[in-house]
Amino acid sequence: MPFALHGIPVSRGVAIGRAHLLAPAALDVSHYLVDEDRLEDEVERLRGARAAVRAELVALKRDLPREAPEEMGAFLDVHAMILDDEMLAREPEALIRTRRYNAEWALTTRLEELMRQFDEIEDEYLRERKADIQQVVERILKVLAGAPVLSPAPVPAIAPDGEPAPGVIVVAHDISPADMLQFRHTVFHGFVTDLGGRTSHTAIVARSLDIPAAVGVQNASELIRQDDWVIIDGDAGLVIVDPTSIILEEYRHRQSERALEKKRLQRLRHTPAVTLDGMEIDLLANIEMAEDAAAALAAGAVGVGLFRSEFLFMNRRGELPGEDEQFEAYRRTVEAMHGLPVTIRTIDIGADKPLDVRDGRDGRDGRSDEFETALNPALGLRAIRWSLSEPTMFLTQLRALLRASAFGPVRLLIPMLAHAREIDQTLELIAQAKQQLDERGIAFDRQMKVGAMIEIPAAVLMLPVFLRRMDFLSIGTNDLIQYTLAIDRADNAVAHLYDPLHPAVLQLIARTIREAHHAGVPVAVCGEMAGDPAMTRLLLGMGLREFSMHPAQLLRVKQEILHSDCASLERAVDHVLEAYEPDEVARALALLSQP
Repeated sequence: MPFALHGIPVSRGVAIGRAHLLAPAALDVSHYLVDEDRLEDEVERLRGARAAVRAELVALKRDLPREAPEEMGAFLDVHAMILDDEMLAREPEALIRTRRYNAEWALTTRLEELMRQFDEIEDEYLRERKADIQQVVERILKVLAGAPVLSPAPVPAIAPDGEPAPGVIVVAHDISPADMLQFRHTVFHGFVTDLGGRTSHTAIVARSLDIPAAVGVQNASELIRQDDWVIIDGDAGLVIVDPTSIILEEYRHRQSERALEKKRLQRLRHTPAVTLDGMEIDLLANIEMAEDAAAALAAGAVGVGLFRSEFLFMNRRGELPGEDEQFEAYRRTVEAMHGLPVTIRTIDIGADKPLDVRDGRDGRDGRSDEFETALNPALGLRAIRWSLSEPTMFLTQLRALLRASAFGPVRLLIPMLAHAREIDQTLELIAQAKQQLDERGIAFDRQMKVGAMIEIPAAVLMLPVFLRRMDFLSIGTNDLIQYTLAIDRADNAVAHLYDPLHPAVLQLIARTIREAHHAGVPVAVCGEMAGDPAMTRLLLGMGLREFSMHPAQLLRVKQEILHSDCASLERAVDHVLEAYEPDEVARALALLSQP
C-alpha cells in the first residue's frame, strides 16, 4: 500500500530505487561501572575505537575519486578534527577514570552535554553542526560494539512494473559525508534522513553532488523497511513508499524531463546573463572555502558575492587562526577565481556562535560571560558587534584580508551593521590595519571597496547613513526576514510564519535597492532569495542587478533572467508593493510569472 512522507527539500530532482537502511549506532548504550583495576583497559578500548575511526577517515580521503566534490574532502577533515578534539578524547577518558563509566556511557554522556549546548545556538548552519559530532560519535560506538560502520548496499532488483531499478535510496536517521563516500561504488541515487535541515552537511553534499534528497523526514528510518521501493521528489521534499505502477510511470517521466533540463542548462554556462530588454545581470557565488571556487567557475559565476570567513575560525582547538593562516586562505580563494572579484565577509560569529578558543590573556575560554548568559543570542554580541569588542582579533583579520587584495580584486563586507558609530569604528580599524601594513612594508589594494550587509530593519530605515559611508551594499535576506518578522526560522512552532513574500519584507528589500540605485551605490542580494528561481523575476522587477547564490543554483536563475523583461517586470512589481492583503499579494505575484 503506497504512503507518503514529508520532509525538507534540499536538492532538486527525482530518485527512484530500493531502500537501503543504515542502522544507527545504538545511542541507548549499556551503562555499567568498570572495576577499578580495569579502568586503564577501558580507556585503551576507547582510544582503540577512535584510532580505528581515524584510520577509516584517512583511508576514505586518500581514496577520494577525482570527480568527488571538494566539499567531501573538507567534511572528512572536519570529522577528523572533531574526532581528535578533547571533547571526545580526554573528557570521556576522565569520566572513565573518575566515575568508572564504561566507554560507551562516558562517550554518550559527553555527547548529551554537547547537544544541549548546540541546541542553544541561534544560527541555523552552526546549530546543525551538532549532527557532525553525532555522526563521529556513532562511528566510534559502532567500533566499540564490533559492528561494521556500513552494511553492503543491496543489489538493484526489478521494479514493480518489470522495469530495471535505476538505483539505491539510502534511508537513515542521519548520514555523514564519510558514509556517503562509502556508497560511491554503488548505484546510490538519493537519500532520505530523519534529521537535517537546509544547511546541514547532508544537504550541502546533496546539492554539491546534485543528488535528490529529502531531510528532516521524521521517523522515515522507522517507517520505511529494507528493500521497500521509494521515490524521492526532491523539489517538494516528498518521499513515496511502495508506489504503484502508475505513480512510478509518472515519476520516471519527470526524471526524463529533469535529465533534459540539466543538459539544456549546461549550455547556458558561458551565456551572458542578459534579459530580453538587454539588461546585464551579474550572477555570483556564495562559498565557504577556497576549494569551492572551482564549483563557482564551473557554474559560470562572474565572481564571489559572499565568502563566509567564519569557517576558518570553526573547529579550532585552543586558538584562533593567525594572520598568515587567514591570509593564505583568502589568497588561495582570490587566485582561484582568476581575476574575478571576491567579496569576503568579516567573521560573522559571536553570542549565538560560540568559539572553543583561548583568548590569550588569562587562559580562560574565549567566550565572554555575556556569551554564556545571553537570553536571546540572536540579539546579542554577534557579527560586527563581537568583532568591535575584540579589536586585536579584528585587526588580525583585516590585515589578512588587505594582504590578499594584492593578489586580485577583493571587496570587504561587514555583517549586521545598524549604527553610524559601528560603521565609523569599523572604518577606523580598517585605516589602522592599513597603517600597520604600511609600517611593515606589505602591499595591498589601497582602493579596496568596503560594503555593508543589510540584514536588520534599522539599517534599511537609515540607509542614507550607509550610502554616504559605504562603497556597496549586500542584502542578507535570511536574517532580514527573521528580524523583520521576529521569527526564528529554526523553531518548528513558528517556522511556518517565516515568509520572504511578506509585504513588510518586500518593502524593505525594494527600498534598499531603490535608494542604493539613486545614490549610485552597487547593491546585491546574497541570501536564499537570490538563489530561488521563483524569486528571480520579483527581484529583477525591484531593480536588482547583482545576485549571489550557491553555485548549484546559478544556471536555473540564469535561465529565468534570459526569459525576463525588466521593464515589464518593474511595472508588475509596483502592483506587488502596493498590495498588503494576502489575496492581493498573490494576484500581483501571479502577474510576474506571465510572459
